[in-house]
Amino acid sequence: MAKCAHCGKTTTFGHNRSFSLRATNRKFLPNLQKVTVIEKGSKTQKTLCTKCIRTLVKTA
Repeated sequence: MAKCAHCGKTTTFGHNRSFSLRATNRKFLPNLQKVTVIEKGSKTQKTLCTKCIRTLVKTA
């Protein structure tokens, strides 16, 4: 399943609204990227959302 390994962000659901305001289901997918992260001195590949990638860069 599409899930961020750091914050746990997953797919969220909402509605498409037509001109007549009829609601049909839709999904909002998180922007997930596969990133190589140095963790405890070793490289590991994780799936992170772009917001977590940005905050990891800021703190490093």
